[in-house]
Amino acid sequence: MKLYFLGTSGWYDTALGNTLSVLLDTKQAYIVFDAGGGFYKLDRYVKEEKPVIVLLSHFHLDHISGLHALAKFNFTQGIKILGPQGIKKLFNLLINAPYSMPVNKLKTKLVVGEFLNSLKLPVDIKYKELRHVDACYGYRVSTDNKTVVFCTDTGPCRNLNALAQGADVLIAESSLPAGRIDNRWPHLNPEQAAVAAKQAGVKKLILTHFDSGVYTKLKDRAQAGRSARKVFKNTLVSYDGLELAI
Repeated sequence: MKLYFLGTSGWYDTALGNTLSVLLDTKQAYIVFDAGGGFYKLDRYVKEEKPVIVLLSHFHLDHISGLHALAKFNFTQGIKILGPQGIKKLFNLLINAPYSMPVNKLKTKLVVGEFLNSLKLPVDIKYKELRHVDACYGYRVSTDNKTVVFCTDTGPCRNLNALAQGADVLIAESSLPAGRIDNRWPHLNPEQAAVAAKQAGVKKLILTHFDSGVYTKLKDRAQAGRSARKVFKNTLVSYDGLELAI
């Protein structure tokens, strides 16, 4: 099992990185968390005929803007895209004229639907709604005797801790700088992400989704890592192009 960080920024693309997209390559399937600006890199890594499953956390533009790149892909196995309620309406609007190439013109066949625990998938995927201004899901993927949890765009909440419980890896956002709290537009700072990792008993925490308006230099991300490690020692800071075996 391997993680590829295609995009690690939040809000907008910069020279430091594209907006959020993370690929989890398992024996059974390719799992993609979010489709921000880094999503266009997906075809660099999808080389087998395994299912491709995209899990959208929510519909803010920095998490879906990369869907425009669907027109460049030619995956014979197709792509299944799952997310919160309203995802079909989103595709009817966004992946359609005049904004993008319509779904029925794409080279890769798409299956788009709302996420339900009753769906038959090649890996075990669970989800819970997180704490944000709009409906936003966190995901827990278990396969190959490992568990990876992805939680972005959330303030501290019970569902974050429940999803992360005992996970091998927690990929958590760090939109806010150390010490800052914003209850009007909930996000995590590095210490809060570290507290969640520690409380949930995860093995490794990876910080990502660094707000591009706050983290303007790599040293700002490094500082977030240092702040988190004061609470949870086994913390990594992600960057575009990071590859990690689990």
